[in-house]
Order: sequence, then structure tokens, then C-alpha cells
Amino acid sequence: MSQPDSLPVIDLSAPDREALHRAARDVGFFQLVGHGVTAAEQARLLATARAFFALPEADRHAVDNLNSPHFRGYTRIGNEHTQGRRDWRDQLDISNELPAHVPAPGEPPYWWLEGPNQWPAALPALREVSLEWMARLGAVAHRLLHELLAAVGGPADFYDDAFSGHPRTHLKLVRYPGRAPEGDDQGVGVHKDYGFLTLLLTDEVPGLQVETPHGQGFIDVPHLPGAFVVNLGELLEVATNGYLKATNHRVVSPPGSRERFSAPFFYNPRLDARIAPLPFPGAADARGVTQDPDNPLFAEFGWNELKGWVRAHPAVVRRHHPELTVA
Repeated sequence: MSQPDSLPVIDLSAPDREALHRAARDVGFFQLVGHGVTAAEQARLLATARAFFALPEADRHAVDNLNSPHFRGYTRIGNEHTQGRRDWRDQLDISNELPAHVPAPGEPPYWWLEGPNQWPAALPALREVSLEWMARLGAVAHRLLHELLAAVGGPADFYDDAFSGHPRTHLKLVRYPGRAPEGDDQGVGVHKDYGFLTLLLTDEVPGLQVETPHGQGFIDVPHLPGAFVVNLGELLEVATNGYLKATNHRVVSPPGSRERFSAPFFYNPRLDARIAPLPFPGAADARGVTQDPDNPLFAEFGWNELKGWVRAHPAVVRRHHPELTVA
């Protein structure tokens, strides 16, 4: 079977469910158009991201994620890790704006992930732009998830309860500042996303690569103006017993000192939601969830999410949660 050299394109305004089914089952990635988010809205978010990263270092460091037991805020270049190696990027992590949930005795430690964001005083517009974007993309992702579940023959609303209350939506504003001084090209290392759906907005600078369906290498994802790059996360693989794919991907740093900006949005259920198996006709053909002893998958979303944050941000763990380890 030949390997694809580009991602499928799905039009949410007139979805072809057969094409969506194939993309989710065989590739785990696609480009989404027809979503209703305007070019002006996209430009506003990227401009705000650029404005944040253009702030003086002191203003960015004032919202360092080392200040936050909830893993919110700014991560300096090289301070995030994937598969034990540093990622050459800096970023700002933003989630639902909620009061801090300090786990009570007997409560799972993943409740530390729920809490307030850190906002830079030097860029007051960032809060409004980011929270509006998260609400906007949450509505797009909700519709897309319904279409996806229906496309594989399941009930479109099967996971609505898991997303009720305070679903775990999350936005990263990311800057890749070119190659590391020693020439390492890991912008972000090979990984899969933790949850349900990721909608990625990028600028025109290339770098995102997706593993081919049979694991024979990676393909470059070209920039498609106006489109979101969508990928499925590990919980959809769990929900369908491996019928749908959570696919490895990475970002290669742009050459030299050329910058690249992106904004991934993660659409995920409540932290305490347990993901029941999706009833659908293809369940008998499911290949089973990926078995990786170094990356156990959990049906209770909060554990899956916490695992990723603990591994990616060891300095935050050392400062705020030295007792915290996740297999």
C-alpha cells in the first residue's frame, strides 16, 4: 500500500462522513475547512500570540509556569520535555478560567490541573482574545466530534455527558525560535495528544510532521490557509478500542533563526470523566489500544492528562508536587 504524501481535507460545512471515517480510522489527522472561523479571527489570535512573545523577557517571566501549581503560564525555551529530551520552543499555556481545585484527602491529584491562568499585565488584551478563541473553537470541536462519532456509526451525542460541567479545554500559544544553538532540530519531539481532539492553527512556516499510517516515516504537513490541522488523541483510541488512531507527530524547528508560531487547541472532557466504549458497527474490527509500557493509557481522562504534564514539566513538579509521579 502506498503512503500518503498529504493529509485528507474535510469540509465541516458539508461533511462527507465516509471521507471523515477514513481519515480518522486510517490517518488520525486531517485538514479542516468550512468551520466558520474567519481569517480575521485567526489573524487576531496569531497577532496576539506574536505580541506576547515580543514582550520584554521580564514581562514573560512574570507569568512563568513555575509560579503555578496548575501548570499554567509561560514556559521558557528548552524547559519543556518530550520523551525526556528538551523541546526548542517557548509557549504560554491557558486553560479554563476556574478557581483552584486543591485535591482534598482521597481526591485524585489530577485536580491540580484545574485552576486560574496567569495573564501578563503588559498585554491585557491577551485574556479576552484567548478566552474568546477557546469558546469559539470549543463550539467547532463539539460539532466535529458529533460528526465524527456519527461517521463511524455511533451515537453522535454519546460523550456529551463527559463534556458537561467543566470540560478540559486548553490553548497553547507557541513560538519556535529556529534551531537550537547546537543544531538540534527538535522543536517538539514525537508524541501523541492526551485527549479527544486537537485543532491546530499555524502560520505559513513549515515544521509539523505526521507519522505515516504504517510507521514508515514522517510526512510534512503543508500550510493550508484558513484550515485547522486536526488530530485525534489517545482517548478516542481508548474509546474505540484502537479502531480510531491517535497518531505520532512532531515539529522540526525552522532553520536558522526563522520563527514559527502556532496555536493548538485541545478539546477534552472533564478531568473525572470515565470514557465508556463507543458502541459502533466497526467495534468487532478494532485492533485494540496501542500497548506501550512507557505510555499507559487511562480511561479516566484526568490520569491521562496528568501523566503528560508531569513528564513534560519536571521543574513544576519539583517545585509544587514533589510527591507526584505517574506511571
